Amino acid sequence: MSDVKNPQTPEEGADEGRRTFLKLAAGAVGACYAGLVGYPVYRYIASPVEDAAAVGAVTEVTLPPEAAATPKNAAFMFKFGTKPAMLIHHDDDTWTALTAVCTHLGCTAGYEPSKKQIFCPCHGGTYDAHTGANVAGPPPKPLDKYKVAMTSGKVVVSRA
Repeated sequence: MSDVKNPQTPEEGADEGRRTFLKLAAGAVGACYAGLVGYPVYRYIASPVEDAAAVGAVTEVTLPPEAAATPKNAAFMFKFGTKPAMLIHHDDDTWTALTAVCTHLGCTAGYEPSKKQIFCPCHGGTYDAHTGANVAGPPPKPLDKYKVAMTSGKVVVSRA
């Protein structure tokens, strides 16, 4: 029996290198996973602040002359600040201006003249064309409504 310890064999040194590699690989995968989960959470929390900053600067939009010529039961799409919006000319000769951004996941919604409603094609959400209230589907909130003023052939849309 010998009291001398054997030095590490090459296989034991390779095991240490594999352990280090696996630790680094697991850390990298964990960091990627945290980023994949964390970024949508950040966007969800930060988006109201960014939306308020982007739209807050714009309080009024004067639409081009063709907006006033929109036929009844039709919509005219325009930008209110950086966000898409729509001006709807109803059959009773009233006008409604609403944001065209679905409150579910931010897809652009459009007006369906045949059903006289606003429809989001992403997940089937529907809104009332007069009030912007969410009627069916996953949207959690109504659409933002704007004031509409008709002055000497011009359409002026402002924040409500």
